[in-house]
Amino acid sequence: MNGNYDVIIIGAGSVGVPTSYFLAKEGMKVLCLESNPSSGQGQNKAAIGGVRATHSDPAKITICKKSLEIFSTWKETVGTEIGWKEGGYCFPIYTEGDEKTMRDMLPIQKKFGLNIDWIDAKGIARAVPGINMNGLRGGTLSPDDGQVSPLLATESFTREAKKLGVEFRYREQVKKLGMQGKTVTTVETDRGTYSAKTFVNAAGAEATAVCEMAGFSVPVIPDSHEAGITSPVRQFLAPLVVDIRPGPEGMTKNFYFGQVETGQIIFCYTPLKPILGTDRRETSEFMPILARRLVGLIPRLKNLTVRRLWRGLYPMTPDGVPVIGKAPGIDNMYLGIGMCGQGFMMGPGVGYNLASHITKGRPAMDPEIYELLSPNRNLGRGKAERLA
Repeated sequence: MNGNYDVIIIGAGSVGVPTSYFLAKEGMKVLCLESNPSSGQGQNKAAIGGVRATHSDPAKITICKKSLEIFSTWKETVGTEIGWKEGGYCFPIYTEGDEKTMRDMLPIQKKFGLNIDWIDAKGIARAVPGINMNGLRGGTLSPDDGQVSPLLATESFTREAKKLGVEFRYREQVKKLGMQGKTVTTVETDRGTYSAKTFVNAAGAEATAVCEMAGFSVPVIPDSHEAGITSPVRQFLAPLVVDIRPGPEGMTKNFYFGQVETGQIIFCYTPLKPILGTDRRETSEFMPILARRLVGLIPRLKNLTVRRLWRGLYPMTPDGVPVIGKAPGIDNMYLGIGMCGQGFMMGPGVGYNLASHITKGRPAMDPEIYELLSPNRNLGRGKAERLA
């Protein structure tokens, strides 16, 4: 048996890797276990890299503000380029109902410190050159949001964590948790058994299985989404754009896209009917639907060359809200799971607060706001925030 770890983290992805880094900064001896060949090879590499604090939920606003602080200062802090591009998020609005929805969110967004405002149609047109003006009412713009390369960021977090002493073991599938009453004592993989004082479940789409190994259940159900990227073009688009209208083809909700630091346009949409399960094969309908929506919103994009498509999994909870904090009924396990497709943007903020919770007994953020994400809450289906 391998022991003497302070913390063992299950999952080296969007949440697990930043958590390992911040725990190591607090002086913890950390082991991070991952079934894939390297960090970020699960759902992290399928993310399109948008990072926004523009939410309606106070906890997600607070956590993502911390993520933005970490991402935006990362190069200055550690000297590594992660593709940070501060361009904001823009929600162009074409219907009266959507305008009311977005305007109604503004008071709580501003209460929790977001730099966001409603701007008129001309302002949206300046932010999104070439946008279809037909019926455009205006929209919101949050200029402090941005984009990051998921691959570069996760590699850099991993490298910095290793410098602080974090041990990563790849190609190890967790098979069993050893238990003594309400305490986790060991984690058994297909290659060894490891012991620690504290355990963190950051297993993404496999999170429920890990919970059940400890004798409790938190429902996290994978929901697959498809995305793509074009060849690079000259920079013209600063914000990541979210069109919250349902698609005219009756198959999609919102769709969203942005231009990354190196010039490519990256894009995704939310299916009207969730595609449950772990099938990550590309579909034949994605690109025709996405192309019509993209060109319908910005006609000048009709000549883009699409280079690659892929699918990723959104680990969804019944209420559409992440599950973060002390595991129910377990003395020494913490959860950072059910990110609902927003794991990359939330990851650094989640990791920072989990590290504080584990080492100091309380999160870095307001505990009352943190409690909104508690694993002990009623996880019955509620109103899920799925703007992007």
